[in-house]
This record gives sequence, C-alpha cells and structure tokens, in this order.
Amino acid sequence: MTKARYLMLGGFLGAGKTTAVAKLAERLTAQGLRVGLITNDQGKELVDTAMLRSRGFATEEISGGCFCCRFNSLMDAANKLKSDACPEVFIAEPVGSCTDLVATVTYPLRRMYGDQFLIAPLSVLVDPVRAQRVLGLASGGQFSEKVLYIYRKQLEEADLIVINKRELLGAAQLDRLRLKLSETFPRAKVLAVSARTGAGLEDWFSQIIATEQIARVAMDVDYEVYAEGEALLGWLNATVTLSNQKGFNGNQVIRDLADALRRLLAEAKAEVAHLKMTLEPDDAGLGDLAVINLVRNDFVPELSQELTDWLDAGKLIINCRAEGSPDTLNAALNVAMTEVGKRHPSLFLRLEHLEHFRPGKPQPTHRDA
Repeated sequence: MTKARYLMLGGFLGAGKTTAVAKLAERLTAQGLRVGLITNDQGKELVDTAMLRSRGFATEEISGGCFCCRFNSLMDAANKLKSDACPEVFIAEPVGSCTDLVATVTYPLRRMYGDQFLIAPLSVLVDPVRAQRVLGLASGGQFSEKVLYIYRKQLEEADLIVINKRELLGAAQLDRLRLKLSETFPRAKVLAVSARTGAGLEDWFSQIIATEQIARVAMDVDYEVYAEGEALLGWLNATVTLSNQKGFNGNQVIRDLADALRRLLAEAKAEVAHLKMTLEPDDAGLGDLAVINLVRNDFVPELSQELTDWLDAGKLIINCRAEGSPDTLNAALNVAMTEVGKRHPSLFLRLEHLEHFRPGKPQPTHRDA
C-alpha cells in the first residue's frame, strides 16, 4: 500500500495558516494529487472549513478540542476522507493556540500508523508584525506572558519557522526578524513567504513535500502554564442569518461588522488574536463567499475574498479569539450587531448559533517524548 503524506501547518492565531493551506492544496491538486484537508478548533461552525470547502476541497472538521486531545477524532477524520476522496496527501491545520504537536500528534501518528503515513516536517507560521512585537523588535499591542508562553513553545518545536505575509515588512526589518528567529530557535530552519502573493512558496512547499520529519527528543512543556495561557483567551463562535427583500451589499455589511467589533474589543482592552468571518449567500455557487480577517487591534479588517453581487439572504459565520473574557466578546458582538442593524435599517439579523467560552486544560490522548 502506498503511504499518504501527512502535512501539518501550525502557528499562532492570525498567522495566515488557512490561506497557506489553500495555496498548498491548490498546488498539489494542480500536480494531479488527491488532497484531503482537516481543520480543527475548540468550538463549532468554523470559518476555515467554510472557506476551504467553498474552493472545492474535501475537508473534514474536528471541533471541541485540539488534535492532541482529539487524536482519535483526527484518525476518524482521516479515515472518512480516505473513503470519500482517497487522498494521497493530508493537510492538517491545528488550533492556533495549541502547542506540543510533535509529541502528541506526529510521533504517535508515526508509532501507531507508520505503515499508512509519511510524516512531513512541522511548519509553524508566524505573522511578521506580531512576531516582531513578541521578540522585542517592535512596539505595539501585546498578549500577557502566559499566552506568549504558548506562542514561544510553538516556535521551539518547529522544524520550519515560516514568516508569512513577508510583504508587510521592508527588507531590513525582514532580515532582522529572520536573524532573531534563527538565534532564538536554532533547531528550526527559517523561511519567509507570502501565502497571498505566492512569493517563496515554491521553496517551502518543496521541502515539506519531499522530506520527512526527523525524530528527536520532544521539548518540555509545563502543562499548567500552557492551560493558564489558553484559559486567558476568550473564544466566540456565532452563526447569524441575514436577509433583506430589497437586497444588500454583503461585502459592506461584513466590513461594518468587523470594524465595529475591532473598535469595541479595543475599547474593552481585549487584544485580538484573530477575528474572521465568512458570509455566504443562500443560493451561493462554489466559491461565492466573502471572507474578512482581523489579526490585531491596531489593524484594519481585511476583506480577502468578496461576493460577486448583492444578495437577498445569507449565512454569516463569526469566529473571534481574543485575550479577554468570553462575556466581553459576547457583549461586543451584541453591540456590533445592533450598530450594523441601525446602519442598514432594512437588514434583518437573526442569531442562530452562539458559543463563547475559555478553552479547557489540554489533556493529550498520547504523548511520545
């Protein structure tokens, strides 16, 4: 039996993992390979899943915990993809607040299912602006130290540290960041790419497609600090139906809502890790989807994918992660929806699904040191 390749693209919230996953899947598909994608989150109703499925990729979703704590669900998802699409390559995107993936996912995967999978080196993506702040190269909004513990541990276990969105920095800034990452995390090879423009992707993709992860002693992790860091992050997932018999500009509505949430969370001093939303028309064809992202409080929400026309009705999915209480996130959403309703008076908004919580303590199914 031919082994399938297992690729995992990790990194903190807002690093651009989903865009990179889509670009990698597009490249592999263009080469004639069958690809299966696995998304992962602490909650349900994921923007990432909606976005990837809108592009035609076979995608399974694991919710309610990270890969390390849902290892059996990870294998169930892989088996379902096998039966439906028979992938030659699996691409897994873990929760952005998860670390210790080597010891709890790739090593157990190799030990128990080594006859089925070739394990690629672990790539950990970073947003360059956030990375500069974490490493002391620039000032700006920051997370508390226990949240940063998770951020640094993600980089410590990486085989490849991938500076994404490299177009956001000048050449000198990028060189300084690359050098700092190499000095601080010497076990990893540091690359700089842009998943959006395609710059540098060929070199990175060729490495993870052609090589296997080298086994080494897993890093030490203080699970108490890890759990406290995750618990500082508020999680909010919501689904809202929108309708207007006269039709409405969905791109403008999603912009207005994201901007209102950005302002309200900044006022509440809740540092945004990642706010992402999709808006899909009820009669959407493949790929007809609006996607917007916000990765810092001092940033403008960015519409990365737009609807082609006005719509009469649609489904909005909201995923928000920020260092703040879940109640703060919920209150911000309620006020933001009210403001958007006033700005678009003929628009009807109905909240269909809402969950807001703090992640529980990580409890890995397996851990191979």
